[in-house]
Amino acid sequence: MRIAIVTDAWHPQVNGVVTTLSRTSAVLGEAGHEVLVINPGMFKTLPCPTYPEIRLAMLPGRRIRQLLDAFAPDAIHLVTEGVLGWSARAYCLKNGLRFTTSYHTRFPEYVRLRAPVPLRLTYAYMRKFHSAATRTMVVTDGLKDELTQYGFRNLTLWSRGVDTEIFKPRLKVFLADPRPIFMFVGRVAVEKNIEEFLRLELDGTKYVVGDGPALKEMRAKYPGVRFTGYKKGEELARHLAAADVFVFPSRTDTFGLVMLEALACGVPVAAFPVTGPKNIIRQGVTGILSDDLRQAANEALVLDGGLCRAFAENFSWERCTSQFFNNLCIPAARKNRVSIAEMLRRPDPVSCQRSLKERG
Repeated sequence: MRIAIVTDAWHPQVNGVVTTLSRTSAVLGEAGHEVLVINPGMFKTLPCPTYPEIRLAMLPGRRIRQLLDAFAPDAIHLVTEGVLGWSARAYCLKNGLRFTTSYHTRFPEYVRLRAPVPLRLTYAYMRKFHSAATRTMVVTDGLKDELTQYGFRNLTLWSRGVDTEIFKPRLKVFLADPRPIFMFVGRVAVEKNIEEFLRLELDGTKYVVGDGPALKEMRAKYPGVRFTGYKKGEELARHLAAADVFVFPSRTDTFGLVMLEALACGVPVAAFPVTGPKNIIRQGVTGILSDDLRQAANEALVLDGGLCRAFAENFSWERCTSQFFNNLCIPAARKNRVSIAEMLRRPDPVSCQRSLKERG
């Protein structure tokens, strides 16, 4: 199959959306599918206001049309409600093409943190974008229920995965600071609610691993906190595994992929009882959810890291990608032209066997 994925979030950005798209695209490629990721790097860009690390494509309509016409995809998936997402949406509607979307970011809440814009207006904006999709993929049942209340329709699940070969329990001596070590990993930005963590009175040492627009301010304001800057791959995994508790202060994340990475390292999580953590953390087993984040962090210290690891092992990128593939809208005419050999390369063998049986 030829699958086009259109996203405003891509490398060099570092976040859960980019990680999910990168791994999903890779697994699809390994399964024999041809994937085109249309991203800001293919266009002239300008920095996003108040967030210069994010680049916005400039007048992408013509280039979007050229790329999609040349690729002739069997399925089109729109990831973000940004400039590229809206341009690809217009292309699909003009050409009578069905497409899917996914809801990754609480954009209305993020905007509200920066400007006094009513949530009803930004949710109307988001709802309009997704309303034309045949399906909108969401990460948890909790988010599905929440968006249904805002008038979203045709919602379906697309879960997440974690690389348990990289993110795994390791020796804690990698970090020699006084213990316990409480750690946050992620974007240092207002929407991550990071100051809820930084203000906590906790014994031991606090670590912040990541970069973002508020890093300089937070470093100056909290000199007793260890700010490491951005880490990736093996170095990131070593930092995570060396923590005693992973503290996740965000109240707006739809999932929080980094929580899975921490659990895979055998590190329990402390978080607020909100959408995202509520759909990942098993209370009292893999983490503690409480409106008192300090209490949650201290109580999480006694949890069994082995149970955290065992839970994370249930989340694979292969399973995640199979779910994504089965959600796509592929025209029946194109499905019928797929060879048996190609069908057997699909990520989900159950779907392959069903399709082969239907074709006789």
